[in-house]
Amino acid sequence: MAPPLTIIGMGTSPDDLTWRQRSIIEAADILVGGKRLIAHFDHLACQRREIGRDLKGLGDFLERQMPDHTIVVLTSGDPLFYGIGAFLVRRLGADRVHILPNVSTVAAAFARLGEPWQDVRTVSLHGRDHTGELMRHLGGGDTVAVYTDPAHGPSWLAGILEENGFSDVNMCVLERLGMPDERISRITPAQAQAMTFSDLNLVVLKPDPVRQTAPALFPGMPEDRFAHDKGLITKAEVRAVSLSRLRLFDRAVFWDLGAGSGSVSIEAGLFITRGEIYSVEQKEWRIRHIRENRSRFGIGNMQVIQARLPAGTTDLPDPDRVFIGGGGSALGDIIRMAANRLKPAGIIVINTVLTDNLTAAMHTLEGLSYDVDMIQIQVNRATAMPFSHRLEAANPVWIVTGRRP
Repeated sequence: MAPPLTIIGMGTSPDDLTWRQRSIIEAADILVGGKRLIAHFDHLACQRREIGRDLKGLGDFLERQMPDHTIVVLTSGDPLFYGIGAFLVRRLGADRVHILPNVSTVAAAFARLGEPWQDVRTVSLHGRDHTGELMRHLGGGDTVAVYTDPAHGPSWLAGILEENGFSDVNMCVLERLGMPDERISRITPAQAQAMTFSDLNLVVLKPDPVRQTAPALFPGMPEDRFAHDKGLITKAEVRAVSLSRLRLFDRAVFWDLGAGSGSVSIEAGLFITRGEIYSVEQKEWRIRHIRENRSRFGIGNMQVIQARLPAGTTDLPDPDRVFIGGGGSALGDIIRMAANRLKPAGIIVINTVLTDNLTAAMHTLEGLSYDVDMIQIQVNRATAMPFSHRLEAANPVWIVTGRRP
C-alpha cells in the first residue's frame, strides 16, 4: 500500500509532469504547495493548503490529516534538490512519504544553455545572504549555479560580486524557465545591478577563463600571504594551532576580536562556508588590510567591523566560537563580554604574549565556570648561515581555551 503522502516535483512547469504524476494529483483529497503551483489545478475539487513560512505548522497539519486523507505536496524542480522534500522526510519519516522527482532547475538551465553540468557547483541563497561558499568556488575557477530568492536576487548578487573583486564574472540569468515568457540574459555584474528580474530565476556564474584564481587557502599560511602591519599578525604556526583549538564547523557564527590583519578570520573561512564570520578591529588602516585580505581570498561570508572593544558587538548574533588576538589592558572586559554572549558549549580561544594577560584570561574564564586549559607555543625558525643554519626563536605565545558548559 502506498504511503498517504506523495511529494511530486513539477519540473519547470506542469508540462514536465508524467501521466502517473498527473493521475496522483487528480486523485488527491488535499493538495499542498506554493500559491503559483496550486493555481495550475484550480479545476480540481479538493482541499488546498499553501506552503508559507511556518513549516512547523505545515508539518503539524500534515500529521493530523494523513490518517484520513490522501495528500499530494507539489514542489518545483526536484523535491530533494534544495526543495521541501528533505524537511518533510525528516518530519514525517521516509516510510510515510512517497517521492516522485522531476527535472531540477539546474538541469533545465544547462539544457537551455546546451552545456554539461557535472562539474558545476550549486549554491542556494534562499533565506540567507552568506556567500562565502560561492566566493570560494568562483575563486577556484568553478562555474556556479545560484538559487536566488526575492531578497537575494541577481541585482543584489551582482553587487556582492563586485564588492568581492569578481566584477569580471560572466552572469547568465535564466528567468521563468518553462513558462511562455521565459528569458535568458547574458550580462556583466555591472549591467545586472541596473536591471530588474523576475523573482523566479536561476543565476549561472562563470569566472573569466583568463582570470587568475584566488590564492590557495590552507591553515597556517605564511605571513607574507596577507596584507598586514609588519610583525603585527598571528604567526602561521600559532594560527594553525589556534584554529585547531577552536574546532570550527560549517554553520558556525565566529567572532574574531582584535582581528589585526584578519588572518584568523580568513583561514576560518576554510571551515565556515555557510555560517557567519565577524572580524572586529579598532585601527582604520588595519581595517583596510582586513578588507584587502577578504577580497584577495574571496571570503564572502565575512563582515568587517571597526569598533573599540569591548563595545561594537551589541548588534552581532551570539557566537559559537570566539578568537581574541588583541585587547591590551582591556582584555579581561573583552573576555567577559564575549564569554557572556557565547552560546552553550561554545569555545573561546585567546592568544597572548603577556604574563598579565595570561593571568587575566585564566582567572576570568575560571570565574565564569568555564572549562579552561592553556598551552604555550614556542616556534624556532631556521635561518641561513654561511655554512649551515641556526634557529631563530619567535616570541612564545600562550593559547588559552575556554569551553562554556
